[in-house]
Amino acid sequence: MERIRIATRELTPFEQLVLGLLCEGKSNAAIAHDTAHTEKVVENTVSRAAKAFSIKSDHETNTRVLLALAFRTHYGDNAFDKLEIECRHFEMGSDGKSICHRHD
Repeated sequence: MERIRIATRELTPFEQLVLGLLCEGKSNAAIAHDTAHTEKVVENTVSRAAKAFSIKSDHETNTRVLLALAFRTHYGDNAFDKLEIECRHFEMGSDGKSICHRHD
């Protein structure tokens, strides 16, 4: 069964902001604080974004994880740049330096 699909619509700038913060591992409370909105607004935004990716909540699905994966897939790996985690796609270049062809 497919769990992640291409977004059925373009996400709003606020939805992109919220999902970017979600990808950093922030809770709804932390996202609300960072964006000066209520937790309910953040919760509704996450829910609308999940619907845009056709992610349905059920007992077997962690919606936030799938949403983070969908967002990363749709908007690229740069959604995780703020985490400052070393890329695991490094290869040794001919000059002896590490390079990553996925994140040029």
